[in-house]
Amino acid sequence: MKVLDKVIVVTGAGGGIGRELVLNLLSKGASVAAVDISKEALEITVNQADNKSRRLSTHIVNLTERDAVEALPEQVIDHHGKVDGIINNAGIIHPFLKVNELEYDKIKLVMDINFYGTLYMVKTFLPYLLNRPVAHIANVSSMGGFLPVPGQTIYGASKAAVKLLTEGLQAELKETNVKVTVVFPGGVSTNIMKNSGLDVTDNKEISKEQVSQLLSPKEAAEIIVKGIENDQIRILAGKDSKIMDKLYRLSPKRATNLIADKMKDLI
Repeated sequence: MKVLDKVIVVTGAGGGIGRELVLNLLSKGASVAAVDISKEALEITVNQADNKSRRLSTHIVNLTERDAVEALPEQVIDHHGKVDGIINNAGIIHPFLKVNELEYDKIKLVMDINFYGTLYMVKTFLPYLLNRPVAHIANVSSMGGFLPVPGQTIYGASKAAVKLLTEGLQAELKETNVKVTVVFPGGVSTNIMKNSGLDVTDNKEISKEQVSQLLSPKEAAEIIVKGIENDQIRILAGKDSKIMDKLYRLSPKRATNLIADKMKDLI
């Protein structure tokens, strides 16, 4: 689906990949409904949109609250007149702990935001999208959604659920006007730890070399939007995601052990 003149809803639009998705879509002539739980973060996104902000609306929504999500389509349509696509980007991680050490409230929050937030958005907007000439759903999973990452097992489980939800939708909607994409970002230099409520001082300092290997949010957004415009069913964003996707297909045990060795100092 070409994004020119389309209206697209982006969750997690207050920072990181979400903010860059908003800016990228606006630069390509789309109108955007930016969704985030933080009013302050959305205001920064609006300021960065500059003269394109006339095609931008902001919506403060807690994605764990189904009623709030179900009220969103009418708000978007009231402002933009239609809705052509959604990009479910919002997500959080949890403390780098083994499942045995992770508290249930942290587990529930990760599942509520990452999986149920995505599910609520899909269920709520799909009836509207089915009535459009062309439409698109893009759900952001993670490299951790197909590859186990010790210390982020519940996060990975939530993103694996997003993966299978999206792939199921692809099968269910293949004869319709709605195209469906699942996105697997690798390492991206975002503030996901801070935005997930984690104390970043508890984690080891990342070296300049490690930072240089991370994909920037702007680069990730460009890859995602390009993939949507090409109706790709899978988008692997970043060299690490592409490499580990191939390795995990060839040898799940080798890939799992490789990641486990890299993560052993964090958990």
